[in-house]
Amino acid sequence: MDLRIPSPTLVVLSGLPGVGKTTLARRLSREIDAVHVRVDTIEAALTASGMVDKAGGWSAVPDAGYRVAYALTLDHLAAGHSVVADSVNPLAITREAWARCAQPSGAALVNVEVICSDRALHRNRVEARTSDLDGLTVPTWQQVEDRTYEPWVTPVLRADTAAGVDQAVRVITSALRI
Repeated sequence: MDLRIPSPTLVVLSGLPGVGKTTLARRLSREIDAVHVRVDTIEAALTASGMVDKAGGWSAVPDAGYRVAYALTLDHLAAGHSVVADSVNPLAITREAWARCAQPSGAALVNVEVICSDRALHRNRVEARTSDLDGLTVPTWQQVEDRTYEPWVTPVLRADTAAGVDQAVRVITSALRI
């Protein structure tokens, strides 16, 4: 597929754990030839390194993974690469920080809230999940339900993975076409 998108572009995928963000990010990044920046990978590496424990746990450094992700994203965008950022991104403050990443390079910003409209499917995904990263503990269904996730107050494209990742990729790439 010959998909032309504004270069560079920052596509920020947000959503609760288990909705399919990483699967979607991997597929989308291949489709649009973008770098995939995954906060879970960064946080798992920080955990595995022992740095989080030395700092006093994640409560002492709650935004460390996001800060590294922002820095990497800024570098990739400055080099002219598009980025697909993959994180829960649950708060207005993190959403604003991602938006600030697009500004210095003049990158186009596309916010995508990834959802799974089929609650039973979402729960099944969460409960069947195992970690693919050393140092990453996946949340339980109860932890997903209890998680703070602020509603969006700015425009956001919604991609539903209940119908499959291919459909969600089509929704996003359709919005990206120039």
